[in-house]
Amino acid sequence: MKNKILISVDVEEFDIPEEYGQKIPLQEKLLVSYRGVVKTMTLFEELNIRATFFITAYWAQNFPDMVKRMAAKHEIASHAFYHDVFEETDLLDSRNELEYISGQKVKGFRMPRLKPVNMESLEKAGYTYDASLNPTWIPGRYNNRKQPRYVHRKEALWVMPSSVTPRLRLPVFWLSVKNFPLWFTRYCSRRILQKEDYFSFYFHPWELEDLSSYKLPLVVKSVSGTKMHNKMRRFLAYLSARGEFISHSDYLEKVHSGGKA
Repeated sequence: MKNKILISVDVEEFDIPEEYGQKIPLQEKLLVSYRGVVKTMTLFEELNIRATFFITAYWAQNFPDMVKRMAAKHEIASHAFYHDVFEETDLLDSRNELEYISGQKVKGFRMPRLKPVNMESLEKAGYTYDASLNPTWIPGRYNNRKQPRYVHRKEALWVMPSSVTPRLRLPVFWLSVKNFPLWFTRYCSRRILQKEDYFSFYFHPWELEDLSSYKLPLVVKSVSGTKMHNKMRRFLAYLSARGEFISHSDYLEKVHSGGKA
């Protein structure tokens, strides 16, 4: 059986500069992400990638035609209603709005900034799985090193973590591609696929835009725009030779159908 490659994209208002004190207009937040989504879609079409798009409902309301275009090939999942604020009611409201816009049943959720989410509330809102767990340690963000690094059940839901290496739990996600040599990121992904039947990787469309003018740490903006696009393309092309690109829901249906872990 082929390895499963789970690529996911967090589509949101580009608000990361505000974490570092730089206020930017709302329309700019939306458009930076939109331009990145256009580039992402072209990249996915070129490499024949099926992915999962975790989208804020507010972004979707502003670009419904793009969401419909995504839904024609990819899975649509929730990234809450807004990226910068959250209330429990956003779980159901965002799912309903995304289903209305996309015409697709929304099964998955990822909390902005990978913050913890109440699993009981998630189940009540009608979700099947949560993809908010990165089972590693990121200083100032979270310490999840003791959490399972593989797909597992938690209460009535599936938890689908982002991939980390087996022993050291090095995360292989957007910051890895940006800041590590590509050979090292490839090595880490290969080590993961030697232990697991899937590899789960996520990034943001705004990374494909030029971020040099924003007040961001170098680890975020040093590689962006064309450089990041080229690096991402090479990494995804590498993965394409090592497995089958499927969505998160596809994986659950193919590997965990029947509810058995």
